[in-house]
Amino acid sequence: MLPSFALARTMSMRRPPRLFMPLLISVARRRMATGPAIDKLSSRGTQEPLHKGVEGPHIRDLLPSPTTPTQQINGDWVLFHPVYTPDELKAVEVLHRTPQTFSDKFAYGLVKLSRWTFDFVSGYKHKPIPPGSNMSLEELRKGGYVLDEKQWLTRILFLESIAGVPGMVAATLRHLRSLRLMRRDSGWIHTLLEEAENERMHLMTFMTLRNPGVPLRALVLAAQGVFYNVFFMSYIISPKICHRFVGYLEEEAVITYTRAIEELDKGRLPKWEKLDAPSIARDYWRLPENATMKDVLYAVRSDETTHRFVNHSLGNLGPHDINPFAIREPDMHVKGKTIEFSRETAAKYVNDGDKLIRDHSSPSKA
Repeated sequence: MLPSFALARTMSMRRPPRLFMPLLISVARRRMATGPAIDKLSSRGTQEPLHKGVEGPHIRDLLPSPTTPTQQINGDWVLFHPVYTPDELKAVEVLHRTPQTFSDKFAYGLVKLSRWTFDFVSGYKHKPIPPGSNMSLEELRKGGYVLDEKQWLTRILFLESIAGVPGMVAATLRHLRSLRLMRRDSGWIHTLLEEAENERMHLMTFMTLRNPGVPLRALVLAAQGVFYNVFFMSYIISPKICHRFVGYLEEEAVITYTRAIEELDKGRLPKWEKLDAPSIARDYWRLPENATMKDVLYAVRSDETTHRFVNHSLGNLGPHDINPFAIREPDMHVKGKTIEFSRETAAKYVNDGDKLIRDHSSPSKA
């Protein structure tokens, strides 16, 4: 029995305006890495400055100055996303959720098969370097022990072009279901759309470093067409298995970006050592002006860690349970060191979040 979860669901249904007020969500759910400390449940005055892009494109973004007719529009996103502190970026751990049920093992097996296929297609190899080896970087690359920068980008571009599919498919199906049944969605759609857009922004970031040719674009087109339709039908049959599948898939993504960071630290990606972070990455993740490619990899890895945590947690819930991340989200010290929320923990997290909003909304006592 989960009375707390039922109570949270009931309270959510009574107060739709309060649970999903955009302003409260923007304050309670996201913490900026720079700027003055902000009370997570306090609202901003109309004259207080906002961080650029935090609430999507603003009028000054949409109407360039007449003196700069070719000015690029920044803030190419409309959904909220995490911005990490330096400590959070380093808090990520490579974790694995041991499959417990038949459906878990089935999802994990599919991920392993997908990983093998993806490694083969992208030419990814991670052969262990022989102990005591003194091979040069060129010899390591020729022997298939390490990848060069171009090979890493090929892998990442293919990965991110596919990774944005599950969130959009799941959001679409839940959106249509909400319209069809004419009832609310318990907060899932927004989180799933966030994931899809976040993965797309990863692709847009790495696209500034390499423009893929026709063969890779054709491969992406084919893979996306197959994967979208297969995932669409699978989500109709079992959303739980699909979220577990994505959770295991994100575990692999965390491993991939962790290896990329390690290779960079060991001097095996020399072209990236002093490469400035693309402007789109500095804007999206609020990175400092002197940010480098290493900072981008850390930020992307943290995003993948978030998806790992969120999807494994959603895989523990029923389709009608409240999404515990609809109002707020744990920081990376939780998501980076914990693989998931159990259903009981998710229920408590929903109740705590609802209490925060009720306490904030109630008149202060004299």
